[in-house]
Amino acid sequence: MDTIVLISCVKKKEQYPCKAEDLYISPFFKKNLAYAKSLNPSKIFILSAKYGLLELDRVIEPYEMTLKSFNKTELKQWSDNVIQQLKQIAQIEKDKFIILAGNKYRMHLLPYLKNYDIPLEGLGIGKQLQRLDNLLNE
Repeated sequence: MDTIVLISCVKKKEQYPCKAEDLYISPFFKKNLAYAKSLNPSKIFILSAKYGLLELDRVIEPYEMTLKSFNKTELKQWSDNVIQQLKQIAQIEKDKFIILAGNKYRMHLLPYLKNYDIPLEGLGIGKQLQRLDNLLNE
């Protein structure tokens, strides 16, 4: 069984093509990524509004797209696409998923994942940042 961490993308990005893990530059993303790496998972992916499941080392161009602008149909299509991508690299019924992403990113994914944890669930951004600081300092 693998452990896979899923982190949501963020709006604040570099202005030039670079690896996905370097493209997103908000403190929130950086702390999520640091926490994800501290867990020593099998894999870490970014949930990108544009690309779906995104590898950390994939070089991409900056983009402007957010799930907030997606309607219900687009959001379901995006989620279905991510599930198809996950099925290619994981055993979604067996692997453990740690999800560091808001409800819009995860709501249509969770019915397909049998083993998951959402460590920041129910917390606002400020509380999530606090919790990440605590987790990173443990």
